[in-house]
Amino acid sequence: QVQLVESGGGSVQPGGSLRLSCTLSGDTFSTYGLAWFRRAPGKEREFVAVASRSAITKRYSDSVRGRFTISRDNSVTTVYLEMNNLIPEDSAVYYCAAGRYVDILIASSEYQYWGQGTQVTVSS
Repeated sequence: QVQLVESGGGSVQPGGSLRLSCTLSGDTFSTYGLAWFRRAPGKEREFVAVASRSAITKRYSDSVRGRFTISRDNSVTTVYLEMNNLIPEDSAVYYCAAGRYVDILIASSEYQYWGQGTQVTVSS
């Protein structure tokens, strides 16, 4: 059974940085496209970033492009989201998602497995 375990959330001041991690277990990591989504209070879940199975191709939402970086390390079955220059609007619960044989898709319905979520709060 595939499981995704996230870590790395927390509270930070505007302009600060955080790195989220998400480790997949229970299946072959390299067969999964991996993405990050987030949900802020009172808002719909939104796409943040995705990395292809090869890790060569990445895609970002307009709101985070240039500030966030997604990466994956197949050797430790982990996907990362490096978040820099954080702003209050980035405050949300962040979820990692895995889709088998999925590459660079931004619709949440394409992903079969989800992490439990980790809270990110950006506030002064």
